[in-house]
Amino acid sequence: MDELEALGQEHRQAKAALDDVRPRLAAAIVEAARARRPQREIVAATGYTRERIRQICRAAGVEPAE
Repeated sequence: MDELEALGQEHRQAKAALDDVRPRLAAAIVEAARARRPQREIVAATGYTRERIRQICRAAGVEPAE
């Protein structure tokens, strides 16, 4: 059980870190879109799909550049 518990703890820590990063990443995506950076650059930098970038931007009231 020690390894299982350790891995469970590691998973919880990784999830917490991801939960912390997501809103900051979304804000950076919106900022990049407002600066008219091409969507393909944002996709390449984040690993998100074009559709996910559009969703994040639209939720913030911004249309991403093509």
